[in-house]
Amino acid sequence: MVTLFPRVVAAVMVLQASLLMAQNGAIDTLDPEMAVSKESVGGIDWYDVTQWGVEGRILPDQERQRWFDRLPASAQESVTKNVWNLSRDSAGMMVRFTTDATAIHVHYQLKDNGLAMPHMPATGVSGIDLYARDDNGDWRWVQVAKPSSQEVKVEVVRGLAEGQREYAAYLPLYNGVDFMKIGVEQGSHFAGLKPRQNPIVFYGTSITHGACASRPGMVHTAILGRRFDMPVVNLGFSGNGRMDKAVGDYLVQIDAAAFVIDCLPNMGPEAVEQKCVPLVKQIRQSRPQTPIVLVEDRRNTNDWILPARQQHHTENHAALKAAYQKLVEDGVTGLHYIDGDHLYGDDGEGATDGSHASDLGFMRQADVFEPILRQAIPSLN
Repeated sequence: MVTLFPRVVAAVMVLQASLLMAQNGAIDTLDPEMAVSKESVGGIDWYDVTQWGVEGRILPDQERQRWFDRLPASAQESVTKNVWNLSRDSAGMMVRFTTDATAIHVHYQLKDNGLAMPHMPATGVSGIDLYARDDNGDWRWVQVAKPSSQEVKVEVVRGLAEGQREYAAYLPLYNGVDFMKIGVEQGSHFAGLKPRQNPIVFYGTSITHGACASRPGMVHTAILGRRFDMPVVNLGFSGNGRMDKAVGDYLVQIDAAAFVIDCLPNMGPEAVEQKCVPLVKQIRQSRPQTPIVLVEDRRNTNDWILPARQQHHTENHAALKAAYQKLVEDGVTGLHYIDGDHLYGDDGEGATDGSHASDLGFMRQADVFEPILRQAIPSLN
């Protein structure tokens, strides 16, 4: 009988688990060399996520003022001041890794000391939200970091079931990140997973930005990313999603699986009439085959009792529908359309303040978006 040393047994078990996960499609790129550099402090190995990268960070080869900015530094001179400032938030960014650790730590520094908002908790504004694949390869929630200061160094979860698995950590929605490290017990296996390519790109407003999810993983963009098992890019700019050509200049540089244009909550009918057709044609000129999805304005959940608000939504919808029909008449192909009437459901319970989605509203939005995006994106068919 051959006796194996415990470290050898552990290594074999990790290798077997990794191979099994790869065979099941759970891990597409397992690269141990991605995380060879670590800092060991107090029994914890810390890994800097910039060593292997995060998803949701467009055009990573272009220079940035801060590593976790959503837009490259060049955008400061072209987009509006508000869009630029909002692009410093890490909304939609997500880092993947694999480990057999039974406890996971995070250490990150937030850009701003405003950790929460009156209608959105600190876990959503400034938290790190952890998911893992289960035995079926499906994404399941694990735990969220609960920030109480601008620098967060915390054990997110302990007592994890033994075994090698893939994790995803979503970054803060309405705050920026100066640095981020993931920690595991010394001796644990750890490897970073390279960011996947060809994301679904969402360009929108505060709702796309993430208002008012309780956790970063509960925005509809993140929910759809897990359902499709695809990377996503969140270019939501609170109060400033207005179909701007300057933002379009960056959209067209992304090799996207689809572009989702969801700007109507920050626009009126006249602006939609003026800007929708040019933006779509700008994208189509550079990306002739990439699906483009136009999304109607969601209805405020209390518009049933506010006639002026109800009329605004109705007129906004009509303006987008007219722009869509104009584009079709002009021969623009690969267009898809999402109606806005039922994005939050029909019972008035899908928003925090009538306008911004709650977790329930985000889940309902994902349910409406999903069949249209499955139809639009060939790889999902």
